[in-house]
Amino acid sequence: MNNSSPFAREGYPFIAFSVGLTLLLAFSAWILSSAILAFPAVLSLLVALFVLYFFRNPERTAPADSAAVIAPADGTVIVVERVPETPLGSPALKISIFMSVFNVHVNRVPFNGKVIDTSHQQGKFFDARDGRASCENERNGIILEITGGVRIAFVQIAGLVARRIISYPHVGDLLVRGERYGLIRFGSRVDVYLPPDVEPLVKLGDKTVAGETVLARIV
Repeated sequence: MNNSSPFAREGYPFIAFSVGLTLLLAFSAWILSSAILAFPAVLSLLVALFVLYFFRNPERTAPADSAAVIAPADGTVIVVERVPETPLGSPALKISIFMSVFNVHVNRVPFNGKVIDTSHQQGKFFDARDGRASCENERNGIILEITGGVRIAFVQIAGLVARRIISYPHVGDLLVRGERYGLIRFGSRVDVYLPPDVEPLVKLGDKTVAGETVLARIV
């Protein structure tokens, strides 16, 4: 996913529709001198501004430390724990990041590596902060093989409002840490699974910046 424009390309249809509707309503209100049309024009403008804000796509700079695992999402850390059952098929350190509708929703690759498996499961739409979300919500996972044959996984999870997960990598792709790889609409979560002996560098409640915040180090 290589898109350096100020807005995520997945948002172009929403941006075009909301901005177009605002212009149409504003023009109609002006031509007809209609206060009745002015009100929906203002509402449409507010919606358009929110859509532009939601699909913003800022540039990010990954840390120079090649051992650093970086956050795949903007948001708040809601889980830091070692769990026995994981997409890797073995125990792992799990770090989960919750994205509200006000966070940037472009997701970024947490570490350099080769995609060896992808999966998509249909599911429910519990609140992304709910403990059941990781195993019952609709989700899209990627397993990455990194240096030394170590494997990590990261999973995009739909939330209560989010109904669309977008992920571009395919099996065999070589991913670069910090590059954009997908997006979730609107409000969601990303789980990261690392080797169980890795020590987390974030704690519950910490705020993360996708592509920049260091979650842990793999050495």
